[in-house]
Amino acid sequence: MQLEARSARIEGASEAELQDELYRLKATDGLPVILPTEERVAEMLEMAAMAGFDADLILGEVGPNMGEATVEKVAINAVMAGCKPEHLPVVIAAVSAICDPRMDSTEFQVTTHQVAPLLIVNGPAIREAGIASGFGALGYGHRANLTIGRAVRLCLINLGGVWPGESAMSLLGQPGSIAYCLGEDEENSPFPPLHTTLGFEAEQSAVTVACVGSPISVILRPSTDGTPVAERMLGIVAATIADLAHNNATSGGGSVVVVLNPDHALALSREGYDRDRIVDELIRRAGNTAGKINWSRMEGPPEDPDRFIPTIKIRENLLLLVAGGSGVYTTVMTSWGGGPHQNAHASREIVFTDACEVVIAE
Repeated sequence: MQLEARSARIEGASEAELQDELYRLKATDGLPVILPTEERVAEMLEMAAMAGFDADLILGEVGPNMGEATVEKVAINAVMAGCKPEHLPVVIAAVSAICDPRMDSTEFQVTTHQVAPLLIVNGPAIREAGIASGFGALGYGHRANLTIGRAVRLCLINLGGVWPGESAMSLLGQPGSIAYCLGEDEENSPFPPLHTTLGFEAEQSAVTVACVGSPISVILRPSTDGTPVAERMLGIVAATIADLAHNNATSGGGSVVVVLNPDHALALSREGYDRDRIVDELIRRAGNTAGKINWSRMEGPPEDPDRFIPTIKIRENLLLLVAGGSGVYTTVMTSWGGGPHQNAHASREIVFTDACEVVIAE
């Protein structure tokens, strides 16, 4: 099936010339891209059509330029990122989530902080798209994770119109701003999948997008004599979330992501902790006194300096999942928490096909 592309075209005498032209136009992330020829884009759009998405369907607008995220434009960026057609449904869902007004892409695109959209994938899409959830899931070597994450970044550049130092004002940036995507390790998790806590059924596929900072590695040593570990583990993770060096510790807003490795998740589960109890405990423990917060803000002493102020004020803002290899490290990603929308997260269903089952009544 040949679908006619409606987007603008560029021409060049060679691939090298076209690569240079895309970079000159600030249409790449700085790395070479797969050239989005009509044939490659058409192949992507065939996958979109199978999922019930027309090429001219508008998923939303990407700030700060408020560029329209049509399925065709998303497909073009997915080709450039190196995605395979089976990756496109995840990219479409992620871009749709980013266009959610609650996320406010303008806010997180132009902040001077170093947040980047982290994609958390759940459900059958992990297998369908080949997304890694174990060792090194946020690192190199995983094509689906890297190309899907990169496709979203290219959409943020080309539809949102941002460029470092011009409209994207992160002082230093972070590697996750190129690609930031992983799946939850549902197979090795003792808890129900994350997306089932967000309104989805287990058999559905979903992507949750949260704008967070770089991964913070937290060492949680196991017990050597069989003594309980939950109290110590939860205390250390909560202290990491509430560290005054992190923006959200004083802003009190934004989504925080905690990625337990399978060993730590199992250790907590053995001591009677399910996801809800872990979340409740971390929220209860993560915080600082009013005196410490005012000190960090260079403000005068408060009336009640010993009053405890929780770092996470909205329970839904703490996302807890299981991923990564087994070992002693768990990971925390803190937020910016600024802006009128306070750096919220959003989720969308991932649709691979719109085919429906036909049931013939007897």
